[in-house]
Amino acid sequence: MIEPKQKTLRRNADSPSLRERGIYLLPNLFTSAALFAGFYAIVQAMNSNFEQAAVAIFIAMVMDGLDGRVARMTNTQSAFGAEYDSLSDMVSFGVAPALILYVWALKPLGKLGWIAAFIYCACAALRLARFNTKLDDVNQDKRYFQGLPSPAAAALLAGFVWVSYEYGVNGRDVFFGVLQMKWMAWCITVFAGASMVSDLRYYSGKDINLKASVPFFVILGIMLGFVLISYSPPEVLFLIMAIYALSGYVMWLRGKFTAR
Repeated sequence: MIEPKQKTLRRNADSPSLRERGIYLLPNLFTSAALFAGFYAIVQAMNSNFEQAAVAIFIAMVMDGLDGRVARMTNTQSAFGAEYDSLSDMVSFGVAPALILYVWALKPLGKLGWIAAFIYCACAALRLARFNTKLDDVNQDKRYFQGLPSPAAAALLAGFVWVSYEYGVNGRDVFFGVLQMKWMAWCITVFAGASMVSDLRYYSGKDINLKASVPFFVILGIMLGFVLISYSPPEVLFLIMAIYALSGYVMWLRGKFTAR
């Protein structure tokens, strides 16, 4: 009689996602680039170069988005690539953003500061673990993520730091004698962490077919998006990430009202 654990291992070994055990160069190059960008962000945060640290997080986000696409398009998916990507995400979108926010604004809060950074880091680890356990779930709706994706959460924090730096605002500044940046940073850090481990649905974009033909206005809209981002990257990117982070709550509220 086969033990339950042995049954699980046998089922996973026969699954298409884990059948290929090879190491492919092309997708892992993008994963390595994302890992390097995350480590670079940590180094720059320790040196108080917060703008460069925030930009590095966005670069890691782009590289992370490309490695999976490249692997699927070139049919070079492997178990090694999946594990490597998850470890890279933990560094780039879990540890790096938490450290950046802690050094930039949360450190003066003492225990509350590092607790908020740890909450975010722990939630990122839990989010990645939950995502990995559901890779082979055929009943899961691939159009949506369960919880805020860790790259989006990291970009939200990095965008907040970047846009603050753009306007000459320090993480320890005080506005109108009441509004303190360190408490704003604390709230947004905890919000991002809680959103990652929530059951809210976020659009994944996996149903977009890059090989399909599209109307002309779609290409025009993409070009306008590039123009807006190039005109003012910090504000536009932070606004996009904030809207995406709130979209899960909007969809949840809409579902509640529709059910009523």
